[in-house]
Amino acid sequence: MILDKFSLKGKVAIVTGATGGLGGSISLALAEAGADLVLVSRTFSLLKIVAKKIEKLDKQALIIGVNVTKKEEINLAIEKTLEKFGKIDILVNGAGINRRSIAEKFPEELWDEVIDTNLKGAFLFSQAVGKFMIKQNKGKIINIVSLLSVIGGEFCPAYAASKGGLSQLTKALAVAWAKYNINVNAIGPGYFKTSMTKAIYEDQVRNNKILSRIPMGRWGKPEEDLSGAVVYLASEASNYVNGQTIYVDGGWLAY
Repeated sequence: MILDKFSLKGKVAIVTGATGGLGGSISLALAEAGADLVLVSRTFSLLKIVAKKIEKLDKQALIIGVNVTKKEEINLAIEKTLEKFGKIDILVNGAGINRRSIAEKFPEELWDEVIDTNLKGAFLFSQAVGKFMIKQNKGKIINIVSLLSVIGGEFCPAYAASKGGLSQLTKALAVAWAKYNINVNAIGPGYFKTSMTKAIYEDQVRNNKILSRIPMGRWGKPEEDLSGAVVYLASEASNYVNGQTIYVDGGWLAY
């Protein structure tokens, strides 16, 4: 049956940035589809909140505090995952930060912080998990990119650069690992209501400007609008999809 291809029953998924508005919703979507979760974030205390929601779905949730820019912490997280579950079927690279400033005054230390977290962190985690997926000859990696992967961001040059780089990394890893039955794809969320975008949607002028630009006329809802794309790319339904980015943006890029 076609719906069986979307089931994640018996799968194990690692989600980085699992405490964020998007990361938490992604984790719950994977659990609802049947997967057990490994929740990764720097803020260990917040992981417990997401874990409780997953456990209410009768799925297991392992929580691990990790700085994705630190290779040794990533390796330890993978070791703990394999000790508990014995395998890794899915990796979602959702850890991400943004820092805003005009380009001509953008501090170097903030540039490094954003690039290291959003791009280097995704590469290091993919590299570490990819080695295991190559051995098991299958796997799904999903990178969370952005509209700013393909359009400019006036006050966030580092964020735009990191997400553009992550889109290209998605293609590079897809080409490198396709022969091992590893699918590497990306999801590019549009404007979703999260803590990262709170300053925008609470500003009436900026909010109205954004809404006027979205053909669907509303902000995305993480718990409703992102789950389908995530489950699709994590499931067997997308087995012949590789190196692609699905933009979940209410039609923004089509406008």
